[in-house]
Amino acid sequence: ISDGLYQAMEQDKRIILMGQDIAEYGGAFKVTQGFLEKFGRDRVINTPIIESGAIGAALGLAIEGFKPIVEMQFSDFVTCGFNQIVNNLAKLNYRWGQNADVLIRMPTGAGVGAGPFHSQSTEGWFFQTPGLKLVYPSNPTDAKGLLVASINEVNPVLYFEHKALYRSIKEEIYDNIYSTEIGKGNYIKHGNTASIITYGLGVRWAKEIVERNNLDIEIVDLRTLLPFDKDIIEETIKKTNRVLLLQEDTFTGGVMAELSAYITENLFDYLDAPVVRVGSLDTPVPFATELEANFLASARLEEKLNFLLNY
Repeated sequence: ISDGLYQAMEQDKRIILMGQDIAEYGGAFKVTQGFLEKFGRDRVINTPIIESGAIGAALGLAIEGFKPIVEMQFSDFVTCGFNQIVNNLAKLNYRWGQNADVLIRMPTGAGVGAGPFHSQSTEGWFFQTPGLKLVYPSNPTDAKGLLVASINEVNPVLYFEHKALYRSIKEEIYDNIYSTEIGKGNYIKHGNTASIITYGLGVRWAKEIVERNNLDIEIVDLRTLLPFDKDIIEETIKKTNRVLLLQEDTFTGGVMAELSAYITENLFDYLDAPVVRVGSLDTPVPFATELEANFLASARLEEKLNFLLNY
């Protein structure tokens, strides 16, 4: 993420970073460490603790021809800027053809013992809003490529980066700047007996259970939630005829509820078992790590997967 931001800023002088403590401190997760020294205070801007103001200022800058990137210190705090996103950013192009060239970085997710106000999965809050794109990488290669693609968009993108993935997985990525197409899913593993469709931390959970049990299961990483890749969903279900939809977000009303409806309506004839959904409990995220582990969707994944395979 840091590499993609740095190289994009080198290439495009219109890019301005905005957020709480992103300058001297380098951000809560140190993604922008060293950026102030390289790009200066006019392009790396600490904002007050007022998310609505930061997003509104970013929109004004976009109208003036800049490319603002706003960091929510935690995606939970985006609630304070909700109106700016769903009623201004998302609708500006529709209202008078004005591009709202704003990217919002959203450190998100649980699994780090941070409690109910710093651990929520917030993508579902925006999934129903036309005019937004929601991007959610699961690995370093996609994190850089999808970020660069999000920067290149001329209308608003919410880019979700899972806090538990920041420093827990490693892989070699390309040194040069590159982009990964938004709206296209990816096969993490090919298989024949069932498909797990997921995103973000769910990809790690799916890989762990499939590898531990040596299962012949296909894993699809959505990568983009809005718009989601209907072609890859159709392709994998026609191949395996069984599907499990896995999300970290709480169970009711999440992204996978819409995917379940889409599959049932359009691909029912290819199914040999019910569509199975796995999500986290419909409660606030617990602080205690033992309770958080039970809260998360991963606690019920194996049981639900066995049900699907044995149906």
